[in-house]
Amino acid sequence: MKTWLVSRCLLGEPCRYDGRAKGNDRVLSLVAEGKVRVVPVCPECDGGLSTPRTPSEIQGGDGAEVLRGTARVMSVDGEDRTEAFVLGARLAVETARREGAQGALLKAKSPSCGIGRIYDGSFTGALREGDGVAAAALRAAGLPIHSETDFPEEI
Repeated sequence: MKTWLVSRCLLGEPCRYDGRAKGNDRVLSLVAEGKVRVVPVCPECDGGLSTPRTPSEIQGGDGAEVLRGTARVMSVDGEDRTEAFVLGARLAVETARREGAQGALLKAKSPSCGIGRIYDGSFTGALREGDGVAAAALRAAGLPIHSETDFPEEI
C-alpha cells in the first residue's frame, strides 16, 4: 500500500488559520476505501503556529524563495512568520522520509501547501504563480505533490 502525506485540513481537522477544516470528499473517500496509508501533516501548526491565527501570505516571492531566504511569510497584521513556515516545511520533508511517503496531497493556494498558484502577498485574494513553502520543500526533496484539485485517480 502506498503512503501519502495529506494536509490535515483536507482530512477534516480544523487546523486552518480561521480555525476551520476544508474536508474534501474525494480525499476522505480515498482514506475510507483504504487505498493509501495516510500520514496527516499541517506544516503551519507543526511549525508552531496556533489555530486560529491571522492569515499569512508570502511576500517577495514564492515558497522556494522563502526557503532560499529571499522572500518572507508575513501575517496580515505584520508579524514575520517565516521561521515557523520554514520549520514546518522541514518537518514535512522529514516526516515524508521517515514514513516512506510516495507523494503528498496538499491544500491548494495555501502559503504552506499551495501548488502552482498561491496568494500573492497583498491579502486581496489575488493569486500568483508559485508553490507554498512546504510544497516547495517537498518538491525539492523529489516527492510528487498534488492538491485536492488535481490529484490522480491512481493514488
